Amino acid sequence: MERISGTVSRGLRAPIIKTGDDLKSVVVDTVLRAAAAGEFEIRDKDVLAVTESILARAQGNYCSIDDIGTDVRNKLGGETIGVIFPITSRNRFAIVLRGIARGAKKIVLMLSYPSDEVGNPLFDVEKLYDTDINPYTDVLSQEQFEAAFGAASHPFTNMNYVDYYKKLIEAEGCEAEIIFANNAVSILDYTKNVLCCDIHTRERTKKLLRRAGAERVCSLDEIMNAPIDKSGYNEKYGLLGSNKATEDTVKLFPTGCQEFVEGVQAEILARTGKHIEVMVYGDGAFKDPVGKIWELADPVVSPGYTSGLKGTPNELKLKYLADNQFAGLQGEELQDAIRQSIREKDAELMGKMDSEGTTPRRLTDLIGSLCDLTSGSGDKGTPFVYIQGYFDNYTD
Repeated sequence: MERISGTVSRGLRAPIIKTGDDLKSVVVDTVLRAAAAGEFEIRDKDVLAVTESILARAQGNYCSIDDIGTDVRNKLGGETIGVIFPITSRNRFAIVLRGIARGAKKIVLMLSYPSDEVGNPLFDVEKLYDTDINPYTDVLSQEQFEAAFGAASHPFTNMNYVDYYKKLIEAEGCEAEIIFANNAVSILDYTKNVLCCDIHTRERTKKLLRRAGAERVCSLDEIMNAPIDKSGYNEKYGLLGSNKATEDTVKLFPTGCQEFVEGVQAEILARTGKHIEVMVYGDGAFKDPVGKIWELADPVVSPGYTSGLKGTPNELKLKYLADNQFAGLQGEELQDAIRQSIREKDAELMGKMDSEGTTPRRLTDLIGSLCDLTSGSGDKGTPFVYIQGYFDNYTD
């Protein structure tokens, strides 16, 4: 019988994971129990994905705001620090900001406008066109900002992040000044010691600042990239990818991801004889067309994945074939012609018209986005995602 279904993504319910739990065993046992219950049959080329947060929790990869403060003070001098281009998020940055404030006497917080790096707006961009303000060149004080645009208010949470961040800094006994600018070099009029909090543009930002005369420059991946006393840390990403754990601690991005995914893959192979692919995933990489928020607040979608997930899709665009090469065919004849084209397609389609319109993104970014949407970020309780048929095509 011809198979009708294509790609299937399933969230798998798991126990609540705590620090010290053997996550590899939990993941493998969960998959095998689901298969034994008849929910699916494990097949070669299936994909098993595990959310980064549950791996970090099992590892106990946490640090405190005191740890952050110590590291910031050691690396940036402990006096006036420019903290530039943070995202506006209670979960992602608020607790981190408290830690930074513990490592300084004064913070000049420079926010980009009208929105942060991942699209969280401080105000409706349409208001900008009613002013003479040039966001590429103009530096605004808090008073100038509010006179032009009113109090900042996030459209979904109604949070005034300007006021919220200022109060967080001051509550730590640190002086706070907030400015608004989109040119990184603008911060050097206030201090030569700068912490760059942008995620995906951080290397360029640091390069611009150093070229313009900054004295001490760090980015968030360089804070908590080594342990403070017995704290957690992430050697590659530091505070990037961290999330609020408690009011005084953050969970860092997990470590040892490659070893973990290869271990799970090997255990599944040993117990089932099937070769599946395994990845760790965090935020997906997609943009909300209404709220304008780009989901990817993590430094990468996947910090660890097995070798079968490297690269990009190599797919033909079926509607292009149907409308062009095979425009005169119908029904079964059309289907047979397209199936034959798939069987004979080149090993590398990049730049060829037959692949025009296929999504030019890495497999890990595509699959990680699917996983993030499947598992959600709330109370579904499905931190493992099992995907079947992703690598199938119309001939399978």
